[in-house]
Formats: sequence, structure tokens, C-alpha cells
Amino acid sequence: MAKVWKNVVVFMGSTRENRLCERVTAFIVGKLKEKNLNVTVVDPKEFVLPLLTKPVHFYRSPEEPPKQLVEMDKKILESDAIVVVSGEYNHCIPPGLTNTMDYFGPKSFANKPSGIVTYSPSNVAGARAGVQLRSLLGELGCISVSNMFAIPRAHKALTENGVPQETEEGSHMDSAVGKLLTQLEWWANAAKSHREAATNNTQF
Repeated sequence: MAKVWKNVVVFMGSTRENRLCERVTAFIVGKLKEKNLNVTVVDPKEFVLPLLTKPVHFYRSPEEPPKQLVEMDKKILESDAIVVVSGEYNHCIPPGLTNTMDYFGPKSFANKPSGIVTYSPSNVAGARAGVQLRSLLGELGCISVSNMFAIPRAHKALTENGVPQETEEGSHMDSAVGKLLTQLEWWANAAKSHREAATNNTQF
């Protein structure tokens, strides 16, 4: 019997004022919930962390890591897939995103797929950050699926509530995200099946 993915963690990348990230995330989360998935959103403006000095996996007894880190680490460990929603700051991955993700080690992310969603108000659609995210996610052990969902002119593609607009940009949203989620679901189910069949905790 095929294993069915259940849990997805979505990382938001932006901390800027009036950020487009909110509407893009609302759209993505809505599509994931249409698949009856449990979605945990990690927003660096709400899940507030200082500049990284000590990740959760560096704590050793009798020290106890902060409760919010332990709880989020458990969510990541239990997830079947990771989705990253990111713009680009100075043509790079936003520092708030990497600071948040670096609090958790590769063992938390390992052996599950990831999906990359990028956006910008320009035609570039955040793609340069997306290319860099492929390397980061690969090093964390949650290799990204090949289809990257990039949204140019995101302010014209989605309303503030994450609903596709009746514009040229908005007309392709449903079909484009469908390609990403189809790949993500296939790999999430394959990885889940293998994890549950494995007899040890070998990371690969």
C-alpha cells in the first residue's frame, strides 16, 4: 500500500515591510490544504529568533534548548516535505530565512523532498535565490524537486489574500503550482515509504 504524505512545513523567507511573501504563502498553503495536508508555517516575523549562536542540536545535557526550538524541531522531523517561499535580497537568499533554518540540523530535514517557490515584483521572479536554495536544501538532506515555481510580478499575480488575480500573471498560477505539487507529492510518498520500511536510521 502506498504511503500517503501528511505533514508539510512551509518556511517563509521575507521579513520586510509590506512583503509579497504573505500573499504567496497564503496561496501555497491553500493549495496544500486542498490536499488535506497538515501545514505548519514558519514565519521569521512571528517565530522570532536572534542571530544564530547555538542551533538546537548543539545543546548537551544538562542544558535544555528553548521550548520553541524543540517544538519546531519536532514538526520538521515529523514532516513529509518542506516548502520554502522566498523572495531575494540583493539577489541572494534572505538572511532571515537562512538564520531560521540554520537553527535546525541536517538530521531534522533529511530524507524528505523539498519544493522551492520564489517570487518578486520584477520579471526575474526571485529565481537567483531559488538557484541558491537548491544548494542549501541539498546540503540539509531535503533535496528539491526539479520543478521550481517562480512567480514574476507577484503583486499582479495574487491578491493580498493569496487569490489569483484576473490578469495575465494570475492566469497561470493554478497550473504552475500544480506541476510543483505533483512532483513533491510523488517524492514525499516515495521517501515516506522508504523511511517507514527502513530498519535503521541511516542518513543518505
